[in-house]
Amino acid sequence: MDAPAHVRPATGADVTAIAEVQARTWRAAYADRVPAEALDGLTPAGLAARWAAAIAAPPSPAHRVLVAVDGLLVAGFAAVAPAAEPDLGPDAAAGELLVLVVDPRAARQGHGSRLMHAAVDHLRGDGCRLGLAWVLSTDDALRGFLTSAGWAPDGAWRELDTGSGATITQIRMHTTLA
Repeated sequence: MDAPAHVRPATGADVTAIAEVQARTWRAAYADRVPAEALDGLTPAGLAARWAAAIAAPPSPAHRVLVAVDGLLVAGFAAVAPAAEPDLGPDAAAGELLVLVVDPRAARQGHGSRLMHAAVDHLRGDGCRLGLAWVLSTDDALRGFLTSAGWAPDGAWRELDTGSGATITQIRMHTTLA
């Protein structure tokens, strides 16, 4: 009998799967939004080194990586951390959903919702009253998912350098966690 789908903290054994899911998902989802040169740099090997460090030596106890597991397979992942937003001030008690990714092969099976709920639970547990997430302005799917979960744009935006001379625009979304 297969284990039911669930979310748990990521371990070192999940690093390769997380990196593969991220590379595959971002290449598919952002091919028409991010310069090809930037996506070409998203190799599972390069991503795995970053995820290994994030899991083995997080900057604080409030930095967490979570995985959605379906049977024995990693179907998606999320990461949360304290928010470092200078416009909010030190008393904002804000946490950030750094990333939420579900493998396209596991889409529409509830993994995104399970990851979102687990991420929000961790942020609340760390005393956060406000949740933030930066989303590509053109990522209608993620923005729609967050909106359906009660998140909304707060008017903040930023430009990110892709490393290839092009920039991409992100908007900040927020939700009350109290």
